[in-house]
Amino acid sequence: MPDRMLFRPTKAIINLDAIKDNVKALNDYLGNETSIIAVVKADGYGHGDVETAQATIEAGAKMVSVATPEEAVRLREFGISEDILVMGPTPASFAKTAVDLNITVAVAGVEWLEKACLSIKFDHALKVHIKIDSGMGRYGVRDVESLNAIINFAEESSQVIVDGVFTHYSCADMDQCETTDEQYANFMNFVALFPKKPRLVHASNSAATLLYPDYKLDAIRFGIGLYGIAPSEYVGKKLPFALKRALSLETELAHVKRLEKGASVSYGATYQSLDDEWIGTLPIGYADGLRRGLRGQEVLIGGKRVPIVGTICMDQCMVKLSEEMLVGEKVVLLGKQGNEEINMEEWAERLDTIPYEIAVSLSKRIPRVYN
Repeated sequence: MPDRMLFRPTKAIINLDAIKDNVKALNDYLGNETSIIAVVKADGYGHGDVETAQATIEAGAKMVSVATPEEAVRLREFGISEDILVMGPTPASFAKTAVDLNITVAVAGVEWLEKACLSIKFDHALKVHIKIDSGMGRYGVRDVESLNAIINFAEESSQVIVDGVFTHYSCADMDQCETTDEQYANFMNFVALFPKKPRLVHASNSAATLLYPDYKLDAIRFGIGLYGIAPSEYVGKKLPFALKRALSLETELAHVKRLEKGASVSYGATYQSLDDEWIGTLPIGYADGLRRGLRGQEVLIGGKRVPIVGTICMDQCMVKLSEEMLVGEKVVLLGKQGNEEINMEEWAERLDTIPYEIAVSLSKRIPRVYN
């Protein structure tokens, strides 16, 4: 990706070596019979789709997957030549582009194939992975009749190649083994209906990959774990190998002032100094993904935790300093500084959400810097 001039000190630093190490560790854990599909949807979970895809392929991933047609096309435009799977629903009008760019699409009904293939003749066959809804209740084939209709259409048509079949677990990151076991059994019953097994049968996401090695099949889809983040606290306590975090979020003190006792800070005067206090201003706000609900969240300055005070603004926020500090002092919002660390799980707990949402909510206004 072309470099651009950076003036504001707020940036997300992405350690591509950490991503590569996570792929290599997973490859060692899986063995040679199972391939890694690197999930780089949502701009690589906020880490950068193209850069992440390139790193994972260099480290041994055999395929990448995304959620939307536009995400797949973008990867092709930036030179990703390996197999790409669009896991989510796509309009039938995308089929011609998918063939032209060698993009594999998910299919959940014969009607889609009829609409996509009967209206135009392709130069090459369209590669599809049939999606089975084994219990997620979101997208996919749910009955034998529908699956057989897709299989029969593909067998009678030179326009379609069934390259794979897959499903998605709903509770693999939780202490509910029975649900995952039931989904696996349901999925394999569908797989048994194929006259010839497709090239790739895959079911495991990051959580299932890390907790249920017996369910790894031909390939696994590594998403959140790729970036060094455990899918849940439960999974984090049971990791078969250490995950390396890839993203840190940094800025600098842009302004420092001493406020007298009783002085207010930010919109609504919701914070008033309890004594004479040093207040620092950071050039990052909710337009960058530092949501207003993170008021009170700590950041790291000089290796110490200091709190965000007052209402977080669109472009700035304020922190209470323990002492006078110089403008330009480095501030870490996510990552390590000295012996302290702040991670996405800490933000997620405060916001009553999950780390996934934190990662993908970091605005594109924050430049990603790769090392």
